Amino acid sequence: MGEPRTPRPGRAAFLARVGLAAFVVAWLFGPDELRAIVPVWLPFLVALGLELQFFLAARRAPLWGPRPNRGPQPIDRELYGYPVEPEDDEETFEDDEPEWEPAEPRRAWPLRGLLPGVAVIAALAALAWFVDSRSGWNGLDADARAAATERFSAEASRIVGRPVEIRCDESGELVGFVQHTEGIAEVGGRLAYLTPDRCHELYELAFDGETSGGTARAISVLAHEAWHLRGERDEGTTSCYAFQSGVGLGQRLGLSEERARQLMRQALTENAGPGTSFEYRVGPECQAGGELDLEPQTDEFP
Repeated sequence: MGEPRTPRPGRAAFLARVGLAAFVVAWLFGPDELRAIVPVWLPFLVALGLELQFFLAARRAPLWGPRPNRGPQPIDRELYGYPVEPEDDEETFEDDEPEWEPAEPRRAWPLRGLLPGVAVIAALAALAWFVDSRSGWNGLDADARAAATERFSAEASRIVGRPVEIRCDESGELVGFVQHTEGIAEVGGRLAYLTPDRCHELYELAFDGETSGGTARAISVLAHEAWHLRGERDEGTTSCYAFQSGVGLGQRLGLSEERARQLMRQALTENAGPGTSFEYRVGPECQAGGELDLEPQTDEFP
């Protein structure tokens, strides 16, 4: 029984490129949650690292060393008619057949194996940038973005009880994947930031009347940051208040009361899931008639 075959670097590189292309397509045309969770530069960084790994693994020989001699081996020359090189102590015989001489080995260009992968990565990155720059929040013109943030600020001000401002962090320096948060606000302050993806989901609801899988999350994030601006510091308490205020917020943005409650109950259920950090989880007091119930006189919650 022979030894197990080791996957060839070329095949592994090909599979990695196919996987990268599939991810880019899914990222561009898949659910909004994927774009909110995974920044598009991350898979390209991983893919570039893989290409370098494949390249370095294939360059165990010196960078400008000769290619392996792929001419006939002694057993091949003996079986198929090539003259066999005699041993040192054997008598040599002259014959009419010319002795086979291997061609002068060519020197391989060391970057030839790396360029195809880099070209694929660059092409997919350009495609992702082109599509992303013309879709989502970035695809809106300046007037549309300004009108949206003005609307978000007005809705947050209603929750806070005083004028506050909501901005969308288009630079990605304050909120997003790296910061592990979709919104940020100064407790008791007047300014909060949301990720562009959440801003776009709120825009679609308020201006286009459309909902998506991230609508519930977008509403709860806006309400959450508004409660921080109002002065609430504890994350769990803030989340509980946000789910309740999100019902009215969703209605003002265009949802029916039933649909708004459905989405906030969905967000409340997801809060107990494994994807929620401990400090953001609501406690048992976040229920109808509980200590954090903003409307204890009613049976509806949130």
